[in-house]
Formats: sequence, structure tokens, C-alpha cells
Amino acid sequence: MEAQGVLEGLDPEQRAVAEAVQGPVCVLAGAGTGKTRAITHRIAYATLTGVVAPQRVLAVTFTTRAAGELRGRLRRLGAPGVQARTFHAAALRQLSYFWPRVIGGDPPKIIESKIPVVADAARACRLSFGRSELRDIASEIEWAKVTQTRPEDYAAAVQRSARKTPADVVDVARVYAMYEQLRRERNLLDFEGMLELTVAVLTDNRDVANQVREQYRYFVVDEFQDVNPLQKLLLDAWLGDRDDLCVVGDPNQTIYSFTGASPDHLLGFTREHPDATVVKLVRDYRSTPQVVQLANGVIGQSRSETVRRHKLELVAQRPAGPEPLFGEYDDEVAEADDVARQARKLIDEGVPASEIAVLYRINAQSETYESALAAAGVPYVLRGAERFFDRPAVREAVVRLRGAARAGGDAETDGLGLIQTVRHVLAGAGFTEQAPEGTGAAREKWESLAALAQLAEDMAADNPRAGLTDFVTELEERAALQHAPTLEGVTLASLHAAKGLEWDAVFLVGLVDGTLPIIYAETPEQIEEERRLLYVGVTRAREHLSLSWALSRSPGGRRSRRPSRFLDGLTPKTATPTPARVERTKRASKGPQPCRVCGRPLTAAIERKLGRCEDCPAEFNEGLLLALKDWRTEVSATQKIPSYVVFTDATLQAIAERSPESIEDLAQIPGVGKVKLDRYGEAILALCRG
Repeated sequence: MEAQGVLEGLDPEQRAVAEAVQGPVCVLAGAGTGKTRAITHRIAYATLTGVVAPQRVLAVTFTTRAAGELRGRLRRLGAPGVQARTFHAAALRQLSYFWPRVIGGDPPKIIESKIPVVADAARACRLSFGRSELRDIASEIEWAKVTQTRPEDYAAAVQRSARKTPADVVDVARVYAMYEQLRRERNLLDFEGMLELTVAVLTDNRDVANQVREQYRYFVVDEFQDVNPLQKLLLDAWLGDRDDLCVVGDPNQTIYSFTGASPDHLLGFTREHPDATVVKLVRDYRSTPQVVQLANGVIGQSRSETVRRHKLELVAQRPAGPEPLFGEYDDEVAEADDVARQARKLIDEGVPASEIAVLYRINAQSETYESALAAAGVPYVLRGAERFFDRPAVREAVVRLRGAARAGGDAETDGLGLIQTVRHVLAGAGFTEQAPEGTGAAREKWESLAALAQLAEDMAADNPRAGLTDFVTELEERAALQHAPTLEGVTLASLHAAKGLEWDAVFLVGLVDGTLPIIYAETPEQIEEERRLLYVGVTRAREHLSLSWALSRSPGGRRSRRPSRFLDGLTPKTATPTPARVERTKRASKGPQPCRVCGRPLTAAIERKLGRCEDCPAEFNEGLLLALKDWRTEVSATQKIPSYVVFTDATLQAIAERSPESIEDLAQIPGVGKVKLDRYGEAILALCRG
């Protein structure tokens, strides 16, 4: 690509970034404003105009996924030699290279997880903690190390920062000290130690520093608002006395201060570099004007002087879309059920399940939504629990695929083609054409294997000649970059895990005081970070946005909660309840739905669908149930969709028990909505009539 061609298609602000190819540059980029486009075009323009050689550029970001995206875009722009890495990957590469020359001996083993060593440290201190507490203490140690806080200074640092500790501060300090002792004795190095040691090598060895600075002369740092003090030390060591540095970030998306991240480095950039070029990106290309207006409203109420001083008010560039929806429910179960209903409706209207997300403040909120989505026949995937290629089912599948490729798997399956070959191999790992009912480990395993099968279909569509060896190579490259395939299902994720992602439709749930802002956010700074978390959630939506809250936790509970204070003045003053909401209000006024056999209140989603307790006896026509399941199998095969998307087992059981005689009777059964009535109603009634 020619240099001038790189500038084509950029808006005026993005072009200003691309053309600012020398000296310090600070880009304040709002959500959805094309910051990645701006910085990749800047790098490509600088290399194509001869300002810098591609191999002299180091672009630094925070995730392997983002680094992989940068490399891909730069290749397409004609700058394939640029290095794009995470802070940790760049540090490890340099440390490994210089270790024999500067330190010598056996290099330490890198710790993937601190928890086992923290557990040993706790036992050595004669302290007993559960796994969740050990995980929280490991996070505390990470915070202490990135803020350069030693064990002996930990208690004072906690007091200064008004930080909530997962255990007694003295006990955490003791475990921290013992962790460091065990780590040194075992020749282990954690990620924070890796950065710290790299800084020390560069600081103490002039020849090494000169070599690194000769190699990398041009730096770009993405998500600069998330840089912590230790990463800033490493960046300064790389730079030396030079200033060819471009930083990009959004102060309104600072949501990781609990890990030691600070927006001060971004917002104070011009103090450190008074001659810096500053460009603001505010044209939002992601979201509709309705979503953008709400996002501006959320952040516009911030009481932070820093936010007011560096105001980034987004300007929507997309056509108008639907207004955001606000929903109030009597309890969390009703809220989850209606979210599942709305998600089902969007899917029936043509929105892919993978383009829908349900976002919440804490991971513990996911269980209710897992149950509700499963009961509604909506596929879902959990994000943020475990990296895709680290899942046992995926590891086993990759091993099987690799072995089949070595053994000539394409030929052994009689030339069935890549798609059938992969499905044949995955079947040995437990993959089935139909998804298992319900939730849990079996469902997650199936979703993982289904994602691999879908990836094979995508590869075959792009390259009909691709074989199993090509597919395995693709998987290995993706595993190295942690570039997981798209899982076909509604995404369930925490607001923190959703940062950097976007969907056509987003449901923000559980928006009550005590959850957002979280109950332990007490200082003004902590409250404002919670507000930014909601802002991040709102700006994940491209078109459809729903915000909801429940007045009580459980059905029949005291309705004493209040909506999040961050929604004050932003919700419609008058809103007409939807028919579903009216029906739920009527039912809720009489208390939870009772079992039609024993009268006990029903709380589980599957019980409400059946209209009775799972263990209560019920009369039903076994022949009808078998006929319904056979019919579902035929429909599933014809429409090429999982059987549970047609109807779940629970819904078929409820139909068999109630034997509806009319469309009206069938409509009363949970799980049978208008779309399914129109699509399958007459066929179901015909089966019921025999």
C-alpha cells in the first residue's frame, strides 16, 4: 500500500493521529471511536514514509488478543515487520535473550498462577484459607508488587489507599513475605518479578540498555489508562532519554485501579512531555445515537474533577436505532426470565446469539441467567472463567486432531472433507450433533467442541481445499495468540471481562445500589470507578440496549432495593409496562407460583416451567412425550439447529403433562412464546390430538 493510501478513509481526527509521526503523541480516544484504526494507520504511515523502519517499532498492549489484532491490521497495511506484544511478552523475550550473558545459570521457571505457592506460604504461616480467599490474597500480592510495595510496607500502603483486604492485613503481609521466600528458594519468577527484573537488567547494564534501545526506537502503547507503576518503569527503561512515544487511552474506561492501574500516566502525559501533540477522538462509529446519548449521560454526571477537566463527550455517527429499555422486576428470577425471553425474541428476529451479551457486576450473578437461558432454549457461553485453549476438553480435542493429522486423518475418513473429518475426530472426544440439556460442565464441554467444529466450517468456506493439517496449524497459531474462536451463544460476562468487546445487543442486569456501585465502594474515587464500569457496559452495545434491576433477591422477598444511583435522571419518567411485565406483576402480587401438585412455592426455572416440583408425581402420556421428542429430532435435523432450540426437554414434558387442546392452552405453557406458537403450534396440537 502507498503511504497516501493509508490516510484514505480516516476522519479528520484519526488522520491527525496518523500524520503525527514524530515526537510524543497523546491520543484521548472515546469508546468506539476507532483508536486501533488510528494507531495502526499511524504506524503504517510512519514506516511507509521512511520515518522509522518496521523492525524498530514496538507496539505494546495488554492482551494477546489485542496484540494479534494489531499485527494482523499492520500486515494488511503493509507494515508486517512491526512487533506488537503485551508488556509481559516483550519483557520475557528480552529477559530470556540476555539471561545467559547478564545473569547466567538456569533461568527461573515462570509461574502461570500464584495460587499454589500462596497456598504453600499460608500453610507455612499456619494459616488456613479457602480457594477463593487464596485467589484474593494472590491478587493482593500482585497489587503490592506492581505498586512496588514490599511485604514490610504492605500494611501502611493498605491504610494509605483505604484498600479492603481479603483477610487480616497482618496475615496477608506474612503470607506475602513467605510467598517471596518460597519463590526465591524454588527459582520461580512471577509476571511482576519478570517486569521488575527486566527493568533491573536494563538499568544496571548500559550495554544491554543500548542494544534494546537501538532495536526499538519507536513506541506505541495502547490502553494507557491501565498502565500500572511497574509497567511505567519498564516503559521508561525502554525509552531512555528519547520521546518517540505515542500513548492511547480513555480516562472514562479506567476500571482496573484495584490492580494498581492508574489514569494519571495518561492524563499527566503533557506534564511529562510539554511539547506533546494531543488529539481527541470523539466520533463514535460503534453505537446508535440513542446508546451514545445514554453513555454521555452516565459519564456526564461524574463528580470527578479529572473527568470534567478531560471531558470526552461522544458524537454518534450511526443512524438512529431503538431507545434503550429500562426494566424493573420484583425479584432476580423474574428479571432473568424476562432477559432470557427478550434474548430468545432477538434470536428469532435474526440477531445471532453470539451478538448478544448479558453483563453483570459480579460473577456470582451468572447462575440465575444460566438457568433462565437454558430453560428458554437459548445457547450461552461464559466468558472470563477459563481461557478457551486451556480447557481440558479443548486440549484433548487438539491432541486428537493433531494425531489424526499425523496419521493421515483426511484419507482415513474416506475423503469426507474438512468439516466431516473434524466432526469425526471430535466425536471421539464426546462431541454430539445435539447439545446436552441443562447447564454445567457437560454443556460447557459441548460448547467448546462445537466451537471447534464451527471453526472448521469457517475454514472450509474460506478455503475449500483446506485439510486437517491446515486446520491443526490454524488451531496452534490461535492457541499461541489465545485467539479463541467465536462461540455460538449468548455471552455471559462480568463488566470487567467485557471491556474491549462489543455486541449488537447488550443486557445490563442487576443494576441496584449495593451491586453497582458495589457495597464496598466507599470513597469518592471508588464510587466514580463504579460509574465508569457502567459506562463501559453501556458502550459495549451497538444497537439494542436493556438495563434492568430487581427489587428483591428471591421471589416473595421484601422489595426494598433501589435502582443504581447512576441511573438517576436517566430513566424515563413514565414508562408503559410491557405485557410480560404486567403479567409478572399480577403473578408476583400473589406471591411465587405454587406447585400444582403440593402447593409449595416454585423458584427453580425448570419447576416453574413444569408447574410443579421436580419430585412431585405427575400423570402424562408417555407415548405423547416420545412422539414429541421424535418430532423435535426431525425438526432439528431439517432446520439444522440444536434440538433444545426447538423446545427443551422440560417444555416437552410440560406439554405432555397438560395435553393442550388449543393454541390458547399451549400459549400458557412457559417456554412456548409467540414465535414458537406461529412456527410449531399446529404441529404440536396435532400430536396432542393423536
